[in-house]
Amino acid sequence: MASRANQRVFRGWVLLCAAALLCSSASIGRATDGEAPNPAAGSNFPIASEVRLAGDAKQTRFVLDLDRPIQFRAFALADPYRVIVDIPQVDFQLKAGAGTAGRGLIKAFRYGVVMPGGSRIVFDLAGPAKIAKSYVLEAANGQPPRLVLELEQVDRTTFVQSLGAESRPELKPAISDTVASIPAEPNAAAKPAASGDARPVVVIDPGHGGLDNGTQAGGTNEKELVLGFGLVLRDRLEKSGKYRVVMTRTDDTFIPLTDRVKVARNQSAALFVSIHADALPRREGDAQGATIYTLSDKASDAEAERLAEAENKADAIGGVNLTEEPTEVADILIELAQRETRTFSNRFARLLMGEMKTTVRMHKHPLKSAGFKVLKAPDVPSVLVELGYVSNKADFEHLVSESWRNRTAGAMAQAIDAFLAKRLATAGAGN
Repeated sequence: MASRANQRVFRGWVLLCAAALLCSSASIGRATDGEAPNPAAGSNFPIASEVRLAGDAKQTRFVLDLDRPIQFRAFALADPYRVIVDIPQVDFQLKAGAGTAGRGLIKAFRYGVVMPGGSRIVFDLAGPAKIAKSYVLEAANGQPPRLVLELEQVDRTTFVQSLGAESRPELKPAISDTVASIPAEPNAAAKPAASGDARPVVVIDPGHGGLDNGTQAGGTNEKELVLGFGLVLRDRLEKSGKYRVVMTRTDDTFIPLTDRVKVARNQSAALFVSIHADALPRREGDAQGATIYTLSDKASDAEAERLAEAENKADAIGGVNLTEEPTEVADILIELAQRETRTFSNRFARLLMGEMKTTVRMHKHPLKSAGFKVLKAPDVPSVLVELGYVSNKADFEHLVSESWRNRTAGAMAQAIDAFLAKRLATAGAGN
């Protein structure tokens, strides 16, 4: 059943992407990079001013002080145990470090804007727990309105039975259908470009962001490491003047996978490069070196499958809507949308490996297929680069090294030059 669910998810993605590709091919204009505005700046969103945790490992209460009552939706997710609270967009004015220290059933929590008009609070649980009560208190007796969530310890069986059918582990699709109530808008980076600019567009996608930290090591989050590297690579490419470079994010903003795809597609991108870092749990030993992943119908090995699962769990934080049921024609669209793209993706991956191995230690199996579940931009030549393992001391030292970042970004820029040489020649002839 899980396999059939995966196929339905995949087909739904391709239908959406293929339709958008047909529409975008008729468009003459292109787009340029732009800074994403602060969604809370100059707004009149509800304000969250203080937060408290109380209770123990049997029962735990979360209280959020607000300046006005709000509506919300709360639900649980398994593996790992989490509780999600969707609320309208809120201006979080909480104390620094709020959420890093847990209590009772709550190990930690994180919060942030996940789409225009919508915020989300994600609770990491110490074990299975049910939402015993959840409500909003009106202001009274000089006290502000409050969002209250009460959790109660339960066993694994009770927890799983309390989940919706689509969220139960045995029925869970590759990408969770945890839909926030407000639809996402296209990323603010997609803005029309000046007409006549025929330079190829390169989209750089620093993974994670916002309330999705990614992997962690030495007090440093993956989202910070990959954003720093992405900005270095952007500057290196822009300095050459050969490309228009678009970043899916330029700050600590959560961007759902759907919107990352939209950026590449809306920009008619010639190349999509997603930047990540990996980590292995202690029990799984040690690993070192960079790895380059491309899209395939099937993951090349267990490690690639693990990556696919981990990356798609990011959207269990942000929300994904894939409810449309595709028709049998999806099989044809899959082939049309991916045959050529996959060929170009593989070609770029090999060029990239050739350049990077001269300056970067590569993983013992540097080229892998991550499976169709890591579906970043199927209608654009795409790779996902794991710069190294933050769980490995030597790799972590490289990831925080400015000189290493500069060398590695230079190698990646040379691979991009080689891959887009023909496109550059065509653009030059047009000028």
